[in-house]
Amino acid sequence: MMEPRLGPEAAALHPGWPALLLWVSGLSYSVSSPASPSPTLVPRVRTSYNFGRTFLGLDKCNACIGTSICKKFFKEEIRFDNWLASRLGLIPDDLPSYPVNYSDDFKSWRPVEISRLVSKHQNEISDRRICASAAAPKTCSIERVLRKTGRFQKWLQAKRLTPDLVQGLPSPLLRCPSQRLLDRVVRRYAEVADAGSIFMDHFTDRDKLRLLYTLAVNAHPILLQIFPGAEGWPLPRYLGSCGRFLVSTSTSPLQEFYGAPADQAADLAYQLLGVLESLRSNDLNYFFYFTHVDVDMFGIFNNGHLFIRDASALGVIDRQEGSQAASRAGENKDIFSCLVSGCQTELPSCDTIPEKQSLVLVCGQVLPPLLQAKFPSPVQEEIDAELARCGEGTRPDPEVLQAASRLKDILRPLRTCDPRFAYRYPDCKYNDKF
Repeated sequence: MMEPRLGPEAAALHPGWPALLLWVSGLSYSVSSPASPSPTLVPRVRTSYNFGRTFLGLDKCNACIGTSICKKFFKEEIRFDNWLASRLGLIPDDLPSYPVNYSDDFKSWRPVEISRLVSKHQNEISDRRICASAAAPKTCSIERVLRKTGRFQKWLQAKRLTPDLVQGLPSPLLRCPSQRLLDRVVRRYAEVADAGSIFMDHFTDRDKLRLLYTLAVNAHPILLQIFPGAEGWPLPRYLGSCGRFLVSTSTSPLQEFYGAPADQAADLAYQLLGVLESLRSNDLNYFFYFTHVDVDMFGIFNNGHLFIRDASALGVIDRQEGSQAASRAGENKDIFSCLVSGCQTELPSCDTIPEKQSLVLVCGQVLPPLLQAKFPSPVQEEIDAELARCGEGTRPDPEVLQAASRLKDILRPLRTCDPRFAYRYPDCKYNDKF
């Protein structure tokens, strides 16, 4: 078989790497469905593309979200399959995420998800803001401009990530960070070769810019790294990133289950309430809260286990060490404060975040379509009543938490024990805990 010819952009980025081959099929395909775990069947059409710098965002910034998984793209260990298009071309570039197949050995493949930090449109706005901040032309080297900022110059001199270095960044994660939380960010940051230390001595200049840019634009990939699912946190596994994309384990959006049978709806609602409970109370004494929610923020693995699919709206308060309140002083606002939001956006004090906040949002916006008209009377009326109490923001914290607890008690016996719920089957046959 002939070797694919290396495109000039890919050759400039990584000499010696083959151009990525995108496998395209004329078969119908739903974008929201998970990728096929077995892309071994020969597709009808095979076309070679230079995936390269433009799609990943590397043409403007080699030090954006990361490079840990770039080799897998260019070695064809990440494949896009079965795209439905009237003409053969690059995969759609206006989607927030894409189902793909991932392999470590070219023998076994598994579905994963590649996600944008922000939308393509928002990226373009962000890029223009960066160029304008330096009085640069309409297009510029993002990396070169960001390197010259005062904030990044402070990062270059810093040995440790401290709260003053992240003040003014718009991420809820950094609204009022503790030193313990920031040390965890540095120690578990996977885009450096030698993670494990709370000091940044092993960070190159580009490593520091990459971490700063990611924290400023979208902290979701950082949260996946510092609170990994392997340790029991309700988040998908972070597999790596390249350019402005990250790759994580694949989930199906919760919205796809709004028409699910009653027992499955009860199971998912029960799990979601349990996730919120673990975010309020956990062994590390961090209090997590959502600033806003929508159904796409939650997903389900193929074993039925529910996870947080998008953690970008998660804030974190350190109850053990306390948090340093985010400064509202104008001098802490800079271009990094304005990449994805207005520069004048003010963040409320962490002291004003109530215990009930995430429950009110989820009970009011996410659970009603999942649970409505699914159960016989009088169970449905009981569910609706507790759901209404749980989603009522004017109620005191204890009343909302009590309503959520009662709702879990109602839902628990409505769950069934069968292989559809592989995350707890067959344990549920022998232990009431499951």
